[in-house]
Amino acid sequence: MRLTSFNLWWAVLILATACSSQRVIPEELEPLVDRAVSFREVVAAPDSYQGKIVIFGGEVLKAKRLKNGTQIELLQLLLDKGERPIPDRQQSQGRFLAIQHEFLDPATIAEGTTITIVGEVSRAKTEYLDDVEYRYPVLIVKYLHTWSAQSYGSAYPRPRFSIGVGGGTGGRIGGGGGLGIGF
Repeated sequence: MRLTSFNLWWAVLILATACSSQRVIPEELEPLVDRAVSFREVVAAPDSYQGKIVIFGGEVLKAKRLKNGTQIELLQLLLDKGERPIPDRQQSQGRFLAIQHEFLDPATIAEGTTITIVGEVSRAKTEYLDDVEYRYPVLIVKYLHTWSAQSYGSAYPRPRFSIGVGGGTGGRIGGGGGLGIGF
């Protein structure tokens, strides 16, 4: 009976860990987001989606101050179920710009930082990328969530505990043995 209640306790703990999720998008923005609009569609025809609220993720390539805000250049990354960018650059569908109209010091957004952005699609902006002109889709930031290295460690969060089972034999007269459970 004791072993059964022990197993039940661990099953509840594992289930609670799996079901709990950190809310990334503020509740008040959630109903405004158009999840049917993909990054690929915005790249192809940004003017067609102007004014739509979308969620994109990416890795910061650079940030710079503007007269009326901060511009962040990002490499687009796919998002997982928790709205966290998946760190697979090979799956990227391009670059985009995020414009933060409030002061945001570019020094606080280090290159390589991963970000999830809720933003309003604006007109595309053409800038030079190396020696060629590149047409960037632009988002006006409504909400920006940066992922720390600790919280970002894996694209798929998992419980931070482990269970081990071991066995052994004794060397005394009459024999001996045992079973151990470790955590």
